[in-house]
Amino acid sequence: MRDDIVISGIGLLTAFGRGTGAYWRGLVEGRSALAPARRFAADCYRGEAVGEISGFPAGGPARKQAYTLAAAEDALRAAGLGALPDRSLVVLVGQSPLRGDGGLREEQDEFMGPVPAGVLEGGHSVHITQACASTVFAISLGRDALRSGAATTVVVAGGTALNRYEYASMAVVRAIDRTAARPFDTGRAGISLGEGGGAIVLEHGSTARARGLAPDTVVAGAACRVSAGKAVASDADVVAGCLRDALDDAGVEHADYVHAHATGTPQGDAAELRAIEEVSGRTGTASLPVSSHKGAVGHLLHISGVPAVAAAAMALRTGVVPPTPGLSAPEETRRVVLPRSALPVPGMAAAVVNSFGFGGNNASLVLRRS
Repeated sequence: MRDDIVISGIGLLTAFGRGTGAYWRGLVEGRSALAPARRFAADCYRGEAVGEISGFPAGGPARKQAYTLAAAEDALRAAGLGALPDRSLVVLVGQSPLRGDGGLREEQDEFMGPVPAGVLEGGHSVHITQACASTVFAISLGRDALRSGAATTVVVAGGTALNRYEYASMAVVRAIDRTAARPFDTGRAGISLGEGGGAIVLEHGSTARARGLAPDTVVAGAACRVSAGKAVASDADVVAGCLRDALDDAGVEHADYVHAHATGTPQGDAAELRAIEEVSGRTGTASLPVSSHKGAVGHLLHISGVPAVAAAAMALRTGVVPPTPGLSAPEETRRVVLPRSALPVPGMAAAVVNSFGFGGNNASLVLRRS
């Protein structure tokens, strides 16, 4: 019998504050932490609502690294680990040449770079850059490393900091909502950017239990697809294939909840809904609850998969599906429910996390209760 790969710790820093507890409370209550940007003048762009962190000591170019380390410290602590064990693998997601406080020319020294000093030092490291699908690609890689025996512990970690360059890049292609992100809303008009840090500790269930933990979330299945199509548009057929592959990999016929990638773009949200409805129709699932966190804390780009996994894991643990903050006029659906308030789902056993990115990067993850 295969030893399950479990999530033994999650660390998260968002505009709701530090910790998965603060994030989950804000999300399940349907609150939004989006507000006008303070760090730089965003009123000259298409919109100015962002998920900005306040009250955190790090500033300047070190902000992204500080967010990463804070989340990693919390994830390792939750896993009962004071430091990286032997034969650990650190998978850093979405490293880039942007420090968050200026132009590209003076920031090129930070491209990729070493593992940030601190709790992540000492393990072997790799970098994953699959745009906004990076986290789930990294979790899939980590699961393979554990199964093959190449590592005994995997830490997936990364951070993102709001900066003028990325904000202007999104604004110039009209990807920013003028008010705030409203995933799945009929009036949605784009994304809202956020910032933060995220980390997830993966290991065999037997390893975690030997330390006295009782892990309750299993990484049951994963699927990653890269499609050679349009640079930014989502392909509903590819997304549906990714969902089916992940469910097949998990040996799960259907999910009880989908935490969607849904960023608030008209085309992306519509394609994802079509894909989910197609797959749920084939499995005979009706009234499948689907929600997204991006109207709450914004789109954390390459690490957006961490708050998504945290939401799905907490939904499985509590039996409650969080709503989609910002959603007031839901799209019409046939087999999908888009809750606007917390929705109890007794007996929830499996949840899907979708994560998609520019360049045709698509990934789906299946989590189940252990």
